[in-house]
Amino acid sequence: MKRLMIPLLLMASASAGAEQMRHSMHHGYFYGLQADALEYRYGDSGEELGYWSTEAWWGTDELKALWLSEAEYSFDHDSWETLDNRLALQTPISDFIDLRAGLRFDTPDGENRQYAFVGLNGLLPYWLEMDSNLYLSEHGDLSLDLALEYELLLTNRLHLTPELELDAALSDDEAVGVGRGLSGLEAGLRLSYDLVDRAIVPYVGVHYERAFGRTADFAADEGEDRDGWFAVAGVRLMF
Repeated sequence: MKRLMIPLLLMASASAGAEQMRHSMHHGYFYGLQADALEYRYGDSGEELGYWSTEAWWGTDELKALWLSEAEYSFDHDSWETLDNRLALQTPISDFIDLRAGLRFDTPDGENRQYAFVGLNGLLPYWLEMDSNLYLSEHGDLSLDLALEYELLLTNRLHLTPELELDAALSDDEAVGVGRGLSGLEAGLRLSYDLVDRAIVPYVGVHYERAFGRTADFAADEGEDRDGWFAVAGVRLMF
């Protein structure tokens, strides 16, 4: 039960905040909170992780201020594997694509990093969701990522969602375990069911992570696995 405390507290907090924000649109401004993922992961080597990805925003259709948060917590080591917070402004550049720019703060267990970033977020043809960003660290290191997601409707409420994320760097940053070139891949498949007017969406699935090149070498030097499979169970809160 102790190991589920963080995901459950986050679920309650996100749900309460989103419910309040849903009723707060006036004077052309609006704000809200969305939890894309609040989940528990169990690895093929017995590793247990908590993971969340949340987004809060305030503004208009033409300009929004965003707070994006993503984290992975290791119950085995009682520490953050990753902890990423971003403050950004977002504006549309086409009917389906938004431009984002801002600051990213990484504060995991280990050396911290700060980045400026610019990215694109939105829908590609065939309703493929895309999020891609270019980062410049405080030490001048450049890196980028690309995340793709597609939601397949099996029924009106049952959805199957494949996901893919690629990370790459243009230089080594050994202090945070990132090597030049393609550094990492994450892929997942989640089966979800819409509840409560599609506002609460529980899901189960599988998740795969793999490090490449110098990043894999850095992980091996620290005694970490280069890849791993996880069974996942979680919930999305969408208001």
